[in-house]
Amino acid sequence: MKKLFVIIAAAVVFAACGNQIPSTFSESEELPCIYPDYANVTIPVNIAALTFETEGKGDGIVARLTVGEDEVVCGGTQIQPDADDWKRLTEKASGKAINVEVYIQKDGQWTKYKPFNIYVSPDSIDPYISYRLIAPSYITYEELTINQRCLENYDESIIYDNMLCQEYTDGQCINCHNYQQYNPERMQFHARQYLGGTVIAYDGKLKKINMASDSILSAGVYPAWHPWLPLIVYSTNKTVQTFHITNPDKIEVYDIQSDLIAYDVERNEVTNLEKETTEFEVFPTWTPDGKTLYYCSAHFEFKDSIDPGIELIQRFREVKYNIYKKSFNPKTLQFGPRELVFDADSLGKSATLPRISPDGRYLMFTLGHYGVFHIWHRDADLYIMDLATGKVRNIEEINSPDVESYHSWSSNGRWVVFSSRRYDGNYTRPFIVHIDEKGHGAKPFELPSADPDYHRQFMKSYNIPEFMHGPVTISPQTFADVLKNDGERVKYVQQLNK
Repeated sequence: MKKLFVIIAAAVVFAACGNQIPSTFSESEELPCIYPDYANVTIPVNIAALTFETEGKGDGIVARLTVGEDEVVCGGTQIQPDADDWKRLTEKASGKAINVEVYIQKDGQWTKYKPFNIYVSPDSIDPYISYRLIAPSYITYEELTINQRCLENYDESIIYDNMLCQEYTDGQCINCHNYQQYNPERMQFHARQYLGGTVIAYDGKLKKINMASDSILSAGVYPAWHPWLPLIVYSTNKTVQTFHITNPDKIEVYDIQSDLIAYDVERNEVTNLEKETTEFEVFPTWTPDGKTLYYCSAHFEFKDSIDPGIELIQRFREVKYNIYKKSFNPKTLQFGPRELVFDADSLGKSATLPRISPDGRYLMFTLGHYGVFHIWHRDADLYIMDLATGKVRNIEEINSPDVESYHSWSSNGRWVVFSSRRYDGNYTRPFIVHIDEKGHGAKPFELPSADPDYHRQFMKSYNIPEFMHGPVTISPQTFADVLKNDGERVKYVQQLNK
């Protein structure tokens, strides 16, 4: 039970943000109720300042941030530390913690809450992430952007805006940005429908390709750059969506066909890797040594002569994906046969979105009851496999009662950014978590913003957060100019060769 008692404290004269610790206050044994919840999180030493505010009714808030004898006091309606003060504190607290005391005023009375720590890891984080911003609806894509954000401050800019190629009667959808080894100078993204094609930037060269071919199912969809070769493996998908009437997951997005293809960026050649009619292959990803390709596949046999989309609607809970891998020889560009890595189907589950840690030790993936598009499934959680032992576990310290889906490792393997709907169940937002050398996660924290209320007011979802070593410097208009051209038609080959 909460205990309150009144104490008298001398007003603090030092106040970096122009505020003072209240002279009279009650004291609570409970942690303060703040948004975002940054109590006892672990952050990288180079992250932008964490800002927060009172969750619920409050007339004012003051916080004292302390590292040893160095302290910063902020207050007002929100806690927004100065960038220089924050950098000084995080550098001093590296490997230790910033202690935070929070005072909240309600109805003219101040309360001091139980202090908490912000643990500062000396493990730095990549300076940039990128993501797609989309309204959380089911058919709206008139305004889509791929944005990039500097994690060391709050600077955000647009990589590409689909409105640059929109016309009144012709719409364009953009998605699936991806980089080779976090390199912003080697990237790709897709544009669909009007002026559709795949845009590839490679060491200063920019091109649009057209993968239309009778020999492959569709243009590339979900990409995976090889760690160093000019090679991208894609899944090709025929995707459908439908709506639930009573299911709280609202919508089902699924494939009625999907295969794996490989594309040689320099030779402009494409070939099939997996093309089984009873297998739905998706979500390729490479190991850091470039010698193994992981991916997901669901076995599904159509039984009726009705439309396959209708049959999948009727049997959607039967679609369960397992994780497989294929060996790869970087010298000959030859792939081996598939091998089962994780049999989710035998557990009555479906595994998607495999990602390998940069040291090759851990495989992180999303696990749900069924299906492929887990961003719409409230039961979806993040799991991790120790590839040295084969042990798999639910990362309970990261997950929430709502959706956890897309995830990406930082280049040093100590951080993961992932998508979650834990705050409201509707909007997907990026959270960052520290992963230690044993594969255990600290308490995740929401992507910080200059205004702590920004995400609650921002009515778009963040999709596919990806780490980057730096910003993309190609302008949005340059991308648009390339998209307005006819794409280079790819050449289909039976197999890739050096």
